[in-house]
Amino acid sequence: MNSRAFLTHATSRRLLRPVADLIDQRIDRRLRKASAADAAELKRLREAVEGMERQALTLDLLLGSRGRGLSRVVSPGPLNRLHAEVAELAGNRDAAVRNVATAFRLLVALESLGVGRIAGGTMNICGKLGTIPLLDPPNDEILEIGTLYGMFSTGLIRMMDRDGRSPNVTIVDPFAGVQLQPGTPRRNDPSGTPVDEQAVRTNLALAGPAGVAARIQRGFSEDPDTRAAVSDRSYGVIVVDGDHSAEAVAKDLEWAEKIAAPGGIVVLDDFGDPKWPGIKEALDKHLTGDTRFTYLGKASHSAFLRAS
Repeated sequence: MNSRAFLTHATSRRLLRPVADLIDQRIDRRLRKASAADAAELKRLREAVEGMERQALTLDLLLGSRGRGLSRVVSPGPLNRLHAEVAELAGNRDAAVRNVATAFRLLVALESLGVGRIAGGTMNICGKLGTIPLLDPPNDEILEIGTLYGMFSTGLIRMMDRDGRSPNVTIVDPFAGVQLQPGTPRRNDPSGTPVDEQAVRTNLALAGPAGVAARIQRGFSEDPDTRAAVSDRSYGVIVVDGDHSAEAVAKDLEWAEKIAAPGGIVVLDDFGDPKWPGIKEALDKHLTGDTRFTYLGKASHSAFLRAS
């Protein structure tokens, strides 16, 4: 009997059945083991995904638009650019990276504890907060023109405190109940908090004694009475963040020429932002005339000047 006939013969098949059954059983066991392993791996992956979803939800409530209306999530590209810009302004890469990280943590903390928000994008805010102390202002007198909720001044006090400074803040703002900008409709702030002096005082209190002691002058920066009330000193830092029209920015720069201390730092917010072309227009024109200011550079959408 040849091998083919042997395999197909009925008697042979009966003799080989136990062997075939044994092989089938071993295959079934392997398949069951493989299925159990696959099931365990799928369960592990499912748990990992659920854990990631919980973490993403938590971070979104802390940093994302779901929790605060405006995302504070950071991306590598913009952060690396900001590090480079602050380092160029300050001349110290390590200090730039450190201050930007500190400013970011401070931004998140203030918006979590305070009322309202800090106006501007995340990199813009961190650039201003991180750079100003590194430029070593000649004194600790700070003037902020346009404050919204006072939270930026609150953060700047903290950043100056970290450098062993003794910041003394003056704020000028009309406190109109909403943020005012020419060419934009009057509407409630996305944070849902009215823009008023009470909110500003609440936030400034988060900065401790210096925040509580901050001087607030209600009014528009071009009003003679407003200017007279706060032009009693020379300022080491002037933050220009009021009316963004070219005409208004030009007037604020002219005023800053008179009240900036020698070596003082002037920060022009939203410089180069395509939404506010009047700011760059006003600064470019100002720098072509007789001025005490030297353009130092920019970080995100903020220009930095130093007074002679």
